Amino acid sequence: MMLIKIGGGEQINLEAIITDLASFEQPFIIVHGANRLRDRLAQRLGLEKTILTSVSGYSSVFSDQDALDVILMSYAGLRNKQIVELCQRNGINALGLTGLDGRLVQGERNKGIRVRENGKTMIKRDLSGKPRSINSELLTLLLERGYCPVLTIPIVDEKGFAINSENDDIVARIANTLELDTVIQLIEAAGLLDDANDEASSIARLSIAQLQDREARAEGRIKRKLLSLTRLCQDGKTRVIIADGRGQQPVTDALAGAGTHIS
Repeated sequence: MMLIKIGGGEQINLEAIITDLASFEQPFIIVHGANRLRDRLAQRLGLEKTILTSVSGYSSVFSDQDALDVILMSYAGLRNKQIVELCQRNGINALGLTGLDGRLVQGERNKGIRVRENGKTMIKRDLSGKPRSINSELLTLLLERGYCPVLTIPIVDEKGFAINSENDDIVARIANTLELDTVIQLIEAAGLLDDANDEASSIARLSIAQLQDREARAEGRIKRKLLSLTRLCQDGKTRVIIADGRGQQPVTDALAGAGTHIS
């Protein structure tokens, strides 16, 4: 079984991805982002996005109640239902969900993020957390009944509150829990790039050791993404492909060898 993670960038070709997926007979799960949509909506509402960088070098979006409301509107609302509609138009009986629904993704709220500001170390607390478990019974039930789960943030914390989380971490948790064969992450690039400014620098293959080395040397948002990829690949059972989500047959091309294959 496959999991397809659809990035939230402006150039992601949603229609082509879903049309391509409609040609596959095997069951699959979709996890999607909506970061550009979130940013546009927040701007229209006059809400400024705040990025926190922890003392260990990992960056994340600061999630207060306003930020979480925008996530509910953009990720769980508009983008989720756009993808469900595209699926239905292409004969895929999709069901849109968040990690909050049915406690599909049970998380643990962060105790706080240690950051450095004005030469001082302080703790920033917000409405974010990490996925700890997956309601595999619910996911399996939906898949066995012929539904395609279309999943996104927020997830649920210990007390039932909605919290923000990283979709990359959710993907890793689902893949490891369900022991998925293949995870394809569709992004706005030909694959993982050696040089972020050079599309021709796409890396064809990476070992887990090479991935860990890159994560240790990276900074900012990419550092967190590489850490999640390492967790996804660590059991050695799941084939992971980072591929271009802008083409006409993104999934077919990825399975045929395009993009970055991690093993």
